[in-house]
Amino acid sequence: MSIQRLEETETHQCHYSTNKPYIQCSRTEMALRGPLLHLFRRQLNIARPNQTRAHSVAILGAPFSKGQKRRGVEHGPKAIRDAGLIERLSNLDCSVHDFGDLSFPHLDKDEPFMQVPFPRTVGRANKLLSNAVDGAVGAGHTCVMLGGDHSLAIGSVSGHARQCPDLCLIWVDAHADLNTPETSPSGNLHGQSVAFLLKELQDKMPSIPGFSWMKPFLSSSDLVYIGLRDVDPGEHYFLKNLGIQYFTMRDIDRMGIQRVMEVTLDHLLARKQRPIHLSFDIDAFDPSLAPATGTPVNGGLTYREGIYITEEIHNTGLLSAMDLVEVNPVLGASSEAVEATAGLAVDVIASSLGQSREGAFQGTPSPTEDTEQLRL
Repeated sequence: MSIQRLEETETHQCHYSTNKPYIQCSRTEMALRGPLLHLFRRQLNIARPNQTRAHSVAILGAPFSKGQKRRGVEHGPKAIRDAGLIERLSNLDCSVHDFGDLSFPHLDKDEPFMQVPFPRTVGRANKLLSNAVDGAVGAGHTCVMLGGDHSLAIGSVSGHARQCPDLCLIWVDAHADLNTPETSPSGNLHGQSVAFLLKELQDKMPSIPGFSWMKPFLSSSDLVYIGLRDVDPGEHYFLKNLGIQYFTMRDIDRMGIQRVMEVTLDHLLARKQRPIHLSFDIDAFDPSLAPATGTPVNGGLTYREGIYITEEIHNTGLLSAMDLVEVNPVLGASSEAVEATAGLAVDVIASSLGQSREGAFQGTPSPTEDTEQLRL
């Protein structure tokens, strides 16, 4: 199926709860809190050890860089694929459909707006991506968007919301990307993505050329940030005044990643089960792990913290679409740095879709087999 065909796919109701054979969280589980919630999940997993994980995944490449000023991030999708993404997902019993890369039109004339560079180019690219994600989710796939810079989340999340209007958003990033053209120090749209999505900021966002198609649809209570450590003053004001749930790296140090995820999922899912959109910027990790990215910030997530986040999201059974953005091969100081960053991106995606650090078990050994293993 081509990307064009994908965009023409008939719209269907969101498939997250009926067509994906993940382990589902019951209403009883959603009513639990803290350690009880974690214990219940573990018992649920043990009670269903042979449940299949096979499901359909759509890969959409978005080689786009105009949401910021540094070249190279448009090569992110190729780097992630070259790091073995398709093979890894195939080994998870996923039915993988790689629809290739979207082709974004070049505009010869795209004047800045309020110091925002390339507004029409970014707006048109996100409209195209929104249609593609809409088609992928509507066709019953879990959609994985490979960026590209984080301005692409405008299109990715909005396309997902057409199929799943009650979705919630988990934004894993060193940055809040919550600026408006008035508050942004740089004007770059990859630092303003979330402001386009939030209904509470509708009166703060001017009519930016190229975005007439975009209407805000997300409430601040439907959003959680994880990993923040470089927040601009305007963003901090919005975080506090809109009552957005967020966890800085200091919070993760203080609470631990297990408790952070318990609070995150309780905040988003306690009232009802609903689709999750995960938007994961590779710069959420510490630069020692992900050096090939455009805006690295020291003191980021460890490998174990980042993978724990994605494992817990997968364990809800509610992941419906995700973004993996800001891998920039041009900025790697060596081929090893590029491979490490792209390989980490593959690990994030794979663990979001079911790869487990606990290993895979085929069936339950009989008591005799278990005794023989212990003797060995």
